[in-house]
Amino acid sequence: MEAAKRKKLEEKGWRVGTVSEFLDLTPEETTLIEIKLALSQYLKERRQQSMTQAELANKLQSSQPRVAKAENGDASVSIELLIRAMLATGATPQEIGQVIAQVS
Repeated sequence: MEAAKRKKLEEKGWRVGTVSEFLDLTPEETTLIEIKLALSQYLKERRQQSMTQAELANKLQSSQPRVAKAENGDASVSIELLIRAMLATGATPQEIGQVIAQVS
C-alpha cells in the first residue's frame, strides 16, 4: 500500500497492517499459506493448458468442485492434493520445487 493512502487511513482511525498481522500468524504459517497459494495458481495455469476441471477430477478420482477449490486456494485443500493434481497435469517434481522455491 502506498504511504499516502496508509497515512490517510491511519488518520481516520483505521489500523493498517498485513493479513498475517491481522490473523496473528507465525512466519511459518504465513509461508505455508503463500506456498499453497503459489501451488494453486500454478495448478490452474497448467490445467487450463491441457484439460478441463472435470477431466482433472476424473484423473484424481475426485470431483470438479474439489479441483476448483484447489485452483482457488481454498484452505481445506491439502498440499498433497495440490501436488497430486499438478503431477496429473504433467508437472515434474523439479517444476513443483521451483514453484515452492519462488515463495519469498
